[in-house]
Amino acid sequence: MRKTNLSEATCPVARSLGEVGDWWSLLIVRDALSGVSRFSDFQRSLGCARNILSTRLSKLVETGVMVTEPASDGSPYHQYRLTEKGKALRVALVALRQWGEAHLFDDEEERLQLVDVRDGKPVARLEMRAHDGRVLSLDEVEIQPVPGAARSSDRGRSR
Repeated sequence: MRKTNLSEATCPVARSLGEVGDWWSLLIVRDALSGVSRFSDFQRSLGCARNILSTRLSKLVETGVMVTEPASDGSPYHQYRLTEKGKALRVALVALRQWGEAHLFDDEEERLQLVDVRDGKPVARLEMRAHDGRVLSLDEVEIQPVPGAARSSDRGRSR
């Protein structure tokens, strides 16, 4: 199956998914946010085939989500490190985590939780907020063109 190129989409959701939307890439970023940096450690954590992992890591480097650098232990290998662009995916992954916790697990089902390191309490639910801090419902937002940006018939297709 050929993948559609979304790099020119006017919808930020579509363009973002075109860059990091497959599950392996997001799971690699998840692991990298937890400190994984070596190919073998990603493979062990994910159980992913070497060719798939290699392809996804290469794309994450190509798109500037990760960089490669010499291994910190002085070995001839290299390791992967998230860039600021990659670290910025943290909030999107927390949103996916919280959505999954709320909708994909039974109350008694075992799962991991994200906690604040300082006090050990669960991280608060993410909320959509206005510029003044008000919590917004979906009915209180709409998609509008950016002033001064080129117009397109694709705007407004994502929420």
